[in-house]
Amino acid sequence: MYYTSTRDKSVRVTSAQAIAQGISKDGGLFVPCEIPKISLDFIKEISALDYIGRAKKILSLFLTDFSEEEIDYCVSNAYKEGKFSSPAVAPTVSLDETVSVLELWHGPTCAFKDMALQLLPYLLTTAAKKVADGKQIVILVATSGDTGKAALEGFKDVPSTKMLVFYPNEGVSAMQKLQMCTQEGENVNVCAINGNFDDAQTAVKQIFTGKEIGEKLAQKNMMFSSANSINWGRLVPQIVYYFSTYCDLLNNSKIDLGDKVNIVVPTGNFGNILAAYYAKQMVLPLKTLV
Repeated sequence: MYYTSTRDKSVRVTSAQAIAQGISKDGGLFVPCEIPKISLDFIKEISALDYIGRAKKILSLFLTDFSEEEIDYCVSNAYKEGKFSSPAVAPTVSLDETVSVLELWHGPTCAFKDMALQLLPYLLTTAAKKVADGKQIVILVATSGDTGKAALEGFKDVPSTKMLVFYPNEGVSAMQKLQMCTQEGENVNVCAINGNFDDAQTAVKQIFTGKEIGEKLAQKNMMFSSANSINWGRLVPQIVYYFSTYCDLLNNSKIDLGDKVNIVVPTGNFGNILAAYYAKQMVLPLKTLV
């Protein structure tokens, strides 16, 4: 599978290139050239698996230049026993006959971002070995609170990476600021800015596409990447939990195979609902996305 830029359809890169680079040189986002389509038999098959097994199956559809062993290494380490407070990683709990809740807060920082940011360091370092010629990856992150702490926790002391998180000084809670400013790890740092999250995100994108600073990094055998939802390696793990919750509903006899369900996303930036949209494009039986 190849990926193209939202600003230049002539761009063709592998998933490893898209993940390692984070954002296209033209400032566009990397997106799949084609969306893989699944069958009801596929859903039935992965319903018998645990979360790690489901993640491997979904990721293998998108990361076709990763070997089976590489995907197994990434997923098994990200979601291994002890990292999440629930053995199910992301359990689905039914409130009544029609409403169920997908619990995405069992990770180390209690944010749904952990679902992707525990996996991204493994995807990124594996991708870098394939395409980055041993370069050190400098990860820039803009956050409104949750992403920052989850990214810092995921990437702390990960070899061959450095991370700088930018957050709006007056735009995060006291708890979130404390979480970020007390983060352990020799390779991670935080920086407060004057402005809001959009200011931080815009500035980070400008740094990514700045030719002069990119050349300076290259001279030091470094390259930029991102842990925000602009990076496909951050978005693709989020597709997994929409498939997983559908499987849970099936196993819990809340739905029959093929029944359509509505998804209500109460939190997160646009990437969270976008992952649900991709799942729907893959023909996961979803009806309305709220």
